[in-house]
Amino acid sequence: MKYVLTLIGNKETPLASAHLEAALGLLPAPAAPDWLADGVACDIAFETPNVHAAEVALRNRLAGARIDLSVQAAEGRRKKLLVADMDSTIIQQECIDELAAELGIKPQIAAITERAMKGEIEFEPALRERVALLKGLEIAALEKVYRTRIAETPGGRILTATMRAHGATCALVSGGFSFFTARVADAVGFDVNQANELLFENGRLTGAVQEPILGRQAKIEALVRLRGEMNLANHETMAVGDGANDLGMIGEAGLGVAFHAKPVVADAADARIDHGDLTALLYLQGYRQTEIRQG
Repeated sequence: MKYVLTLIGNKETPLASAHLEAALGLLPAPAAPDWLADGVACDIAFETPNVHAAEVALRNRLAGARIDLSVQAAEGRRKKLLVADMDSTIIQQECIDELAAELGIKPQIAAITERAMKGEIEFEPALRERVALLKGLEIAALEKVYRTRIAETPGGRILTATMRAHGATCALVSGGFSFFTARVADAVGFDVNQANELLFENGRLTGAVQEPILGRQAKIEALVRLRGEMNLANHETMAVGDGANDLGMIGEAGLGVAFHAKPVVADAADARIDHGDLTALLYLQGYRQTEIRQG
């Protein structure tokens, strides 16, 4: 079967000939390198009866190089649906942790967030516990957090602009809060967004979230629903996230990508991006620099 190895560099570690030579020395019957973007990303096609062994050998050879690599089937790389997590994926922060900072309790809430993202505790009770600690926070504080504490992950706008220009739909599906997903989706360029609803009374958080809580299963259901509405085959879908809450949709998608993810997610995903920005998801799909749109 035909496969393609994609090597992806980044600002700190540009992709160099030494990386390609190391890969070419391991691949069975490799084709000539096909640069997608000079110094950034390159494809190498090859054939093998044991793709897993080939990928393990490549990762071992390039360990410590601080470049990303992915091995996948050569056919069907372009996706028509992207389903993305928000916190620590499309944005660089966990919104709930930043809300906690407004009350001076960020370490307490961040510790719970970290355990939930690692899969050490269940997401739903962890969310209820953290939201309860935010009781009394004013709505104005949420707007302040969005304006002053939330930063987009580099490459997000380019990712959505390019995929949408080529006919794909981009969905932001979060276990976080709609107050933030609505704003981030509009800024970054997502077609639709879905998240949990915080409850307010007299302009302050009540300490509760609307039930049922949208967690791991809701992300799977969103992907399946959108896939059905668009009449897509599974291989035409991509999901990206970083935490245990994303494992379901990553496993359901045609290409599940762990982005700067917790180990439990990186180990389970079809592909992992540990060093690059979100434009790496375009190179995984075989986009060339000439096809990429600025967001």
